Amino acid sequence: SRVVFECAKDRPIIFSSFQPDAAQLMRKLQSTYPVYFLTNGGTEVYADVRRNSLEEAVKLCLASGMQGIVSEARAVFRFPTAIPKIKEADLSLLTYGTLNNVPEAVYMQHLMGVNGVIVDLVPEITGAVSDLIAVPETDVEINDLSGQVAKDAASTPNFTQREISFLLRLMPELVQ
Repeated sequence: SRVVFECAKDRPIIFSSFQPDAAQLMRKLQSTYPVYFLTNGGTEVYADVRRNSLEEAVKLCLASGMQGIVSEARAVFRFPTAIPKIKEADLSLLTYGTLNNVPEAVYMQHLMGVNGVIVDLVPEITGAVSDLIAVPETDVEINDLSGQVAKDAASTPNFTQREISFLLRLMPELVQ
């Protein structure tokens, strides 16, 4: 960790691994930097059950003193009920994957409570999502769930709780 400290200087960094034992070892060997467990969140099946679900990732993080989970974005959409459990466990949740190059998917994750995303198209996604988040709630009304917006086409929808609930039920089907 001394080498990392010298190279990192003032930059924030995290350690992470898809291998549960490696992530646990990183946590045991140092306490300066946060350790996150990387997971596909159940989108693929592995012999090591700790790698097969967001629920198992939470158990591993809590048992090992890790600070968070980095999940494939599809897993978050397939299993949105895992997010409150991750939050209740006081863990951070980040996501990665091709869905994170779609501004609406990143915005939806923001609404769902995901702490951060790893993207390929940083300037494009940052700009698009910033625009989505910055729109005041009173600026937009939604006519229906087909996405037709009552105001100008450049506006961003402000989802009601009912619409978010509907989208969360629909997302698992869409991402499979």
